[in-house]
Amino acid sequence: MSNKHILIVEDEPKLAEILSKYLAQAEYTSHIVMNGADAEPAFKSQQPALILLDLMLPNVDGIEICRRIRAYSNVPIVMITAKVEEVDRLLGLEIGADDYICKPYSPKEVVARVKAILRRVALNEHGQVTDVESKLKLDEETLFASFLSARVSLTHVEFMLLKALYGHPGRIYSRDALMDHVYDDSHIVSDRTIDSHIKKIRKKLHGIAPEHEFIHSIYGAGYKFEAQSC
Repeated sequence: MSNKHILIVEDEPKLAEILSKYLAQAEYTSHIVMNGADAEPAFKSQQPALILLDLMLPNVDGIEICRRIRAYSNVPIVMITAKVEEVDRLLGLEIGADDYICKPYSPKEVVARVKAILRRVALNEHGQVTDVESKLKLDEETLFASFLSARVSLTHVEFMLLKALYGHPGRIYSRDALMDHVYDDSHIVSDRTIDSHIKKIRKKLHGIAPEHEFIHSIYGAGYKFEAQSC
């Protein structure tokens, strides 16, 4: 598998060609598939480093393609869609998509997302994280989070939420997925409960690392962990 090869699954020829052109300018190769039924065979033969996957496709839609591929591969999948309803976003992310891009989009933004995701994949494969992320430490025995010499105490729920996000930098988690990491089936909680916990975690992390933001809200989708300077 080449880390410079991208599979584009898009049934609009002009959009597919534009994406291919911009990727080529960024020194990526690409293969275009315009029929949903051909996507999985193309993935198996092409072995791409990442898939740009349109949601609405003839014969087999993007959600089903994502579900099938995710059953046996962790290849990064970026869903591209004109459907912005929250249910579609959550469904796509819960079955394993790594990111979403909504139409209309800037091809330059798509290339920037591709670069960012593949960079994270390369770092994870070598057991590395960014310099800032490496300075944030979690201690499950004491429920402390520390950044350099500063540390803060978390509740059990806060720690489990942060641990879930921290374990997969850049991966977007829906609120339902985060609930599954924290609560058992006997607990009934709302989206607002998760939002409240995240707000408290952010405040505590700001207290020990005021120059960095670690948890980011993704509109209509959920949250992700990624160290950024404020």
